[in-house]
Amino acid sequence: MTATFFLVRHAAHDNVGNFLAGRTAGISLGEAGRSQVQRLGQRLRREDINEIYTSPRERTLETAEGIASACGASLLQTDDALDEVNFGEWSGKTFDVLDGDPLWRRWNTTRSLTRTPGGETMLDVQARIFGLIETLAGSGDGRRIALVSHADVIKAAVSHVLGLPIDAWPRFDIAPASLTTVVIGDWGAKVMTLNEVTL
Repeated sequence: MTATFFLVRHAAHDNVGNFLAGRTAGISLGEAGRSQVQRLGQRLRREDINEIYTSPRERTLETAEGIASACGASLLQTDDALDEVNFGEWSGKTFDVLDGDPLWRRWNTTRSLTRTPGGETMLDVQARIFGLIETLAGSGDGRRIALVSHADVIKAAVSHVLGLPIDAWPRFDIAPASLTTVVIGDWGAKVMTLNEVTL
């Protein structure tokens, strides 16, 4: 049994990097993001993807729809396991505001021991994303599946495959519209590509 997963971070919205979008409603792709989706779709056409699963956020749905259109994939499903980290009360706040919060500073130094205010831990995130991957991997040989999600969620999955602690998240990047490929078989799991960006 072998399954290939293409972990795709959503393309950019207009304010990426300025505030913590989290699960805030109504955040759609900007012009740059729509261009990224076109390039990403062309790149993924070469991968013979049979299924696409996506987080329910607008920016991930728009990214997934662009990939589906480019790849001729008709099966597009949302799954809460791919949703953004539940940042609770932090969602929608600017990073300038968050930098003044001691809990935010703790979150960024020891995520393994910190819960977001009214939300979840990164170990919760890792459990849900890898639970989905294990379920999908076990339901058929040769599946090639795109999972459209968010940076921290993808980092949690990659850390699990590589045997890294959840607090290793700053050691690698997951850029907007990037592609990370993971293959899972009876022999285990491997990261085949990390943070591939189509220019």
